[in-house]
Amino acid sequence: MGRTTTRRRAGGRAGNRDRRAGALFEQMPWRVPVNRDAPTEPLDAEGVAAIHEGAMRVLEEIGIVFLNAEALDLFREAGCRVEGQNVRMGRDWVMEMLKQAPSSFTLTPRNPDRKITIGDGHIVFGNVSSPPNYYDLELGHKVPGTRAQCANLLRLTQHFNCIHFAGGYPVEPVDIHASVRHLDVLYDKLTLTDKVMHAYSLGKERVEDVMEMVRIAGGLDEAAFQVTPHMYTNINSTSPLKHDEPMIDGCLRCVRRGQAVVVSPFTLAGAMAPVTMAGAVTLSIAEALSAIALFQYVAPGAACALGTFTSNVDMKTGAPTFGTPEYMRATQMTGQMARFYGLPMRSSGVCAANVPDGQAMWETSNSLWAAVQSGTNMVYHAAGWLEGGLIACPEKFVMDCEVLQMIQRYMEPQVVATAPEDIAFDAIREVGANGHYFGIDHTQERYESAFYSPFVSDWSNFEAFQLNGGVWTAERAHGIYKAILAEFEPPALDEGRREALEAFVARRKEEGGAPTDF
Repeated sequence: MGRTTTRRRAGGRAGNRDRRAGALFEQMPWRVPVNRDAPTEPLDAEGVAAIHEGAMRVLEEIGIVFLNAEALDLFREAGCRVEGQNVRMGRDWVMEMLKQAPSSFTLTPRNPDRKITIGDGHIVFGNVSSPPNYYDLELGHKVPGTRAQCANLLRLTQHFNCIHFAGGYPVEPVDIHASVRHLDVLYDKLTLTDKVMHAYSLGKERVEDVMEMVRIAGGLDEAAFQVTPHMYTNINSTSPLKHDEPMIDGCLRCVRRGQAVVVSPFTLAGAMAPVTMAGAVTLSIAEALSAIALFQYVAPGAACALGTFTSNVDMKTGAPTFGTPEYMRATQMTGQMARFYGLPMRSSGVCAANVPDGQAMWETSNSLWAAVQSGTNMVYHAAGWLEGGLIACPEKFVMDCEVLQMIQRYMEPQVVATAPEDIAFDAIREVGANGHYFGIDHTQERYESAFYSPFVSDWSNFEAFQLNGGVWTAERAHGIYKAILAEFEPPALDEGRREALEAFVARRKEEGGAPTDF
């Protein structure tokens, strides 16, 4: 895919300033980055062994509560010790199950050109997922999410090439009844994007409906759908030491139809996990492995990833924090454990900030670079997350994509190439001690692509910044967001498949969709 150029057009103060600036921006082409850096490994061999031993003892001596009756029957069948809803499993059985899990797998959406690899050194980024609230600069305050806001964030998901998969709802559209919400949003996702899809494991109807809609959009029969993963689900354990009924049910349904599963315990040190980071990681590993072992027992070789959402709380208020030093270390430590178990890893790009400001960006950057350092393969919430996951924000989405592009550029092999033309000995001799490099042929032949070119950052001096209207970063991002919406064109979708999706949605709505408690 070529470079995308967009003219910034927007209303209001930010829009007026953008028009005065007359700015254009280009984004980098679609690609799936490969992380060539050696991972940061804060644990020595004894530390890895200690966390593994701790996790195995939790599984053997304390056990994990499974609120899913089918799972309990499966554990009994496998020879695990089941007492009520508590399951204790031997380490030999757990490790035997984990050996069956692939170290990498692919996810192929309706557009096969958007196929992504999870594992094998790749790192992919997804949009913010599941906040109940929305905020942008025009509103100036947070509001409950709507379908229109969700769709606009999906347009950003499609537009930015550095976003590789469409995770959960980028904002929860609470204006749609919960019984049919998944049908409308998945229809929007499948028509506004052509990237990898996600299903919420919140009852059998939602999971089965999403799998069927993904199958229809891809033009696949059931055999072709099951032969390789085309979508995935992500679940969180109910820490401490518990897996709930619908999430385990959804994962079992997915692996039985050949789809991928990510297990991401949400462990906050000091609240839902021990206050020490080693203890929090140990708890998280035990919770994740218990579920992954079950899925491998049911469907040997099923595509599974180990997720981490281990952070800490503010001990003064109890509020969750993200992008902290402890969060970074926990992510790196979990990366070591994922490699120990031979599993792909998922982490997140998160922050606790309430608005798209400096705090938002330094905490998110910390989270994203921790993903890079840890060898993470799948980065959730990489663009648009605020207030600890309670707010989705389009300006933050655009700002985050600047960071993601920088990470992508950082990983490109030409940045560290050392061929003779890169060593540039002749250019060094030509300039010598008294010249400069601006005008020589070596520079002129390369200057357009030599360095990363930003689309949100302003690299001008202060005087030029003021002459261009003094537009702060979030305002510039707002203008870009509006320009993307104005110029957005949905990706192509075969009309027959679109009609089949519409018919499926209509039929499932007539049937009542998914049951709810209200």
